[in-house]
Amino acid sequence: AALTFYWPDWERQVCVRGRAERIPRDEAEAYFKTRPRGSQLAAWASNQCDVVADRAVLDAAWDAVAAKFPGAVALPPNWGGYVLNPEQIEFWQGRPNRLHDRFQFRKQADNSWKLDRLAP
Repeated sequence: AALTFYWPDWERQVCVRGRAERIPRDEAEAYFKTRPRGSQLAAWASNQCDVVADRAVLDAAWDAVAAKFPGAVALPPNWGGYVLNPEQIEFWQGRPNRLHDRFQFRKQADNSWKLDRLAP
C-alpha cells in the first residue's frame, strides 16, 4: 500500500510505501470509545458511500440507532482501521530546471534506514 501527500504550491511530495495491516479489534474499540457520541451513532446509521434517496433516510436511520443505543454505543462490526508499516519513504522537491531533488529512505533487514539520492 502507499500514501502520497502532494503540495503543488510548494512543489513537494512525500510517498510512503509499506504493508497495510488491519488494526486489532481491541485497538479499534478503544479508539471508537474516544469518538463523540454523534460520530459513534453515525457509524451505525450510515453505510458510507451507499446511495441514499434523501436526507430523511439518514435521519430515520439515526433515530433508530439512537433508540437502539440509549447509553454506550457498541463498536459496529464493520468499523476499524489500518496502519501502514513503512518500508520506503520518498521525499520529492521540484526545481525549475526539472532536475528535481528526490531522496529515498529504505528500511533494512536490521530495521535501520538507508538513505539514497535518486535521479529525477
